[in-house]
Amino acid sequence: MTSRKGVTRRAAGLTVVLMTLAIGTAACGGDGGSSDGTFVAGHPEPDHLIPGNTTSAYSWDVTDELFENLVGLDKNGNVVEQAAQSVESKDQKVWTIKLRPGQKFHNDEPVTAQSFADAWNHAAYGPNGFQGNDYFSQIQGYADLNPEDENAKPKADKLSGVKVVDDLTLQVTLDAPFSQFKLLLTHPAYAPLPKAAFADIKAFDNKPIGNGPYMMDGSWERNRQVKLKVFPGYTGPRKPRNKGVTWKSYASADTAYTDLRAGRIDVMQSIPAAKVPEAQRILGERVLPRQTGTFDYLGFPVFDKRFANPDLRRAISMAIDRNGINKAVYNGTYTVADSMLPPLIKGHRKGACGELCTYDPAKAKQLFDKAGGFSGTLELYFSNAQPSYEQWMQIVANQLKQNLGIQDIQFRKIPVSDYLSMLRAREEKGPYRQNWEADYPSAQNYLEPQFHSTKNRMGWTSKEFDDLIAKGNAAPTEQEAIALYNQAEDVALREAPMVPLWIWQGFGGKSDKVDNVTITPYAMGLVTHEVTVK
Repeated sequence: MTSRKGVTRRAAGLTVVLMTLAIGTAACGGDGGSSDGTFVAGHPEPDHLIPGNTTSAYSWDVTDELFENLVGLDKNGNVVEQAAQSVESKDQKVWTIKLRPGQKFHNDEPVTAQSFADAWNHAAYGPNGFQGNDYFSQIQGYADLNPEDENAKPKADKLSGVKVVDDLTLQVTLDAPFSQFKLLLTHPAYAPLPKAAFADIKAFDNKPIGNGPYMMDGSWERNRQVKLKVFPGYTGPRKPRNKGVTWKSYASADTAYTDLRAGRIDVMQSIPAAKVPEAQRILGERVLPRQTGTFDYLGFPVFDKRFANPDLRRAISMAIDRNGINKAVYNGTYTVADSMLPPLIKGHRKGACGELCTYDPAKAKQLFDKAGGFSGTLELYFSNAQPSYEQWMQIVANQLKQNLGIQDIQFRKIPVSDYLSMLRAREEKGPYRQNWEADYPSAQNYLEPQFHSTKNRMGWTSKEFDDLIAKGNAAPTEQEAIALYNQAEDVALREAPMVPLWIWQGFGGKSDKVDNVTITPYAMGLVTHEVTVK
């Protein structure tokens, strides 16, 4: 999840964090929200509001409420049925999905098996250019919609593995057994779309019609806000305890935090690390700490021959003092990475990263010299989503100058709305901040989307890694799958096309006008429907 991917989901690099005010005062929430049962949450600007066309956690904040998947995650990370009545398989390759009857979209169109099939086919069809395309790659027929030659016409426009049996039954056939398919179905890309979406998909992005507990209240006011109100026809398990939410867009986390303190917004999912001690003093119990799976990495453009040598990449990693940065920038609240996986994910192995994540300037210089050094300008890329990104990049730059002797270093601070598209286009010319938040809580989800030869942003290829992931995906038991994923992780750690940095410690905050605020470490983030307004 840029993730808060995003950033991501989030993250991340999901991503995920909040930003400067690009807008005027919202019509509700804060002082106004207490009178009408609605509240205001602050976050960065989404990139899209069609679930299959975004990998941004900031977009998922909104789409999770507008749309309802077949299954979702509860706040403890367990899979629960939502639009589905059941999701079953005898062999982990052919899956039968039964929908709950009587569901409707916000325009009263019935939610059927065809609603899901249409949405998945549209997202999986390569020429449509949807960001969630890869999430359908497990389904039979995906290759026919996505020829290796991007200029070739696809052989089909529908996934052969998706069969509509009747109005309430889908049969999904995968290319190979995949025991985590039910987890995969929790990803936002698997949401349904009404027939109305395909009349004008670009217009639909501005005012999407979903099947979730909330519906649009007007159109998306870009760079300002998205207002949602309760959908009265909703019959699912996430019945709202409030009357609506306004997602207010910020370009700076510091400004959002100022507005939280002033009561102009009611929920902030990520208080800037530098502000956490102050927030704990001022907001007290209204600060909401949580463990997260949001991970920061430093990626390398391996497609650039200057970064092709693994020893150079290892040298840069070992020249970075992660513990020092954690203390200086994050007040020691983050968890320094010792694996490609965060501790809350099954398969995390303490110390798996070994010397690659160990600060060792002398060894780093030896590797640097062995690799032939680096000539020219070293560009460091990050988004403007958080002030802390520039802070730690400045420290990294100083450490690379001091420990490796690289003197010509320049920053490339990219608007958050453009950052992911830049990485997808492989336009970066140097190391970049990569953020990932779990689309679903699985080791496979951290490793395959970020490192697989056909999916990663680094231009790295490894048949060994790809084969191990494939074997893990087909493993008959969770234990066997994790063992294979760990072997794949070891390959990525050995080659270091992207190196782990730290896992976020989340600190959200709320106003005194709302209660029952839960912010999860998963793609959904805020459990919006549970929030109560005084």
